[in-house]
Amino acid sequence: MKNLLTDIAGVRVGHADDAELASGATAIVFDEPAVAAIDIRGGGPGTREDALLGLANTVERVDAIALSGGSAFGIETGGGIQAWLAEQGRGFRVREALIPIVPGAILFDLLNGGDKAWGRFAPYRDLGYAAAASAGREFALGSAGAGLGATTATFKGGLGSASAVTSSGVKVAALIAVNAVGSATVGDGPWFWAAPFEVGGEFGGRGLPDKFTDDMLKMRIKGGPAATERENTTIGVVVTDAVLSKPQAKRLAMIAHTGFARAIYPVHAPTDGDVLFAAATCAKPIDPIVGLTELGMVAANVVARAIARGVYSATALPFPGAQPAWKDRFG
Repeated sequence: MKNLLTDIAGVRVGHADDAELASGATAIVFDEPAVAAIDIRGGGPGTREDALLGLANTVERVDAIALSGGSAFGIETGGGIQAWLAEQGRGFRVREALIPIVPGAILFDLLNGGDKAWGRFAPYRDLGYAAAASAGREFALGSAGAGLGATTATFKGGLGSASAVTSSGVKVAALIAVNAVGSATVGDGPWFWAAPFEVGGEFGGRGLPDKFTDDMLKMRIKGGPAATERENTTIGVVVTDAVLSKPQAKRLAMIAHTGFARAIYPVHAPTDGDVLFAAATCAKPIDPIVGLTELGMVAANVVARAIARGVYSATALPFPGAQPAWKDRFG
C-alpha cells in the first residue's frame, strides 16, 4: 500500500500539464472496464457523460475517468483520453463499433495567472491524450495534472490521494483535485479540518487546535461576496476492489462524499462544483448492507485524507501575487 489510488489493482493514473498555462489534466485508466456512478453536490458543476452514469441508463462500466482544469474548456480532456483508448482497441461494443466510455469533471483555474491565450482551440484534448498515454502505478501529488492550477480560500490547492483497507480486506482509495471555494485548513493556521482522520502524519501531523475561536469558524471563501459559480470546484474519484452493482456504486459515491464535509469548510456551496465518481473493479464480494456501509464509512475517511494531502503537497505557482502553498508558511 502506497497510500495512492493505484493501490487498487487494475487502476493507473497519468498526468499532463503545462507550466505556462498553469493548468493540466489527469487520467484515471482502468485495465478492465469498471462499474461506475457519480454524485454531484456543488451548485456549479461541469461534467462529461454524467447522464450515462444515471441508474436507469444502459452502460454500467467505464474505461477511464477524466479530471481537468480549464473550466468548460477542460471537458475536451475526456476526448483525448477517449482517443488514446480507441487506439488500444478499448470501448463499449456496438456490433463492429467500439466506443471508449470516459466520464469526466472539470474545475475552474482560468484566473490563476497562467497564460490562457491558447488561440482557436484549447489544449485539453491533447493534454488528456498525453495523460492517458503516461498512466502508470506511480504519479505525483500536489501541483500536478488537474491540480496544477488549483487554489482554495487560504492556500494553494492541488491533487491528493489516499487509500485504506476495510476490516474484511476490501481496498478503497481516492484521488481528489482540490480547488474549493472554502478552506481545507482551520482559520489561517496549520491545522487541517481532516486532522481526526490523518494516518501516519501524511499531511503534517499538526492535529487540531486546542480550542476553536470565532475567527477560526468565520467563513473564508475565494473572492468573498464577489465569488462566482465558475471559480471553484473539488472533483475526484473513489475506487474500490469490491464487487458492486451500479446502484451500490452510487451509494458508495454518496457516502464517500461525506469526506468533502470533513475536509473543507464551507463545502457544497452555490459557488462550488463538487463532483465525486465512484468506481468498482469488482474483485472481492462484500455483504450488501453491512459491508457496503463499512466501505462507505472508510471511503469517506479516505476522501477527507486525500483532500488534505492535496493541499499539503501543493507548491505555489511562479507568478506575481500567486497564492502561497501550505508548506511555504508551515512546511
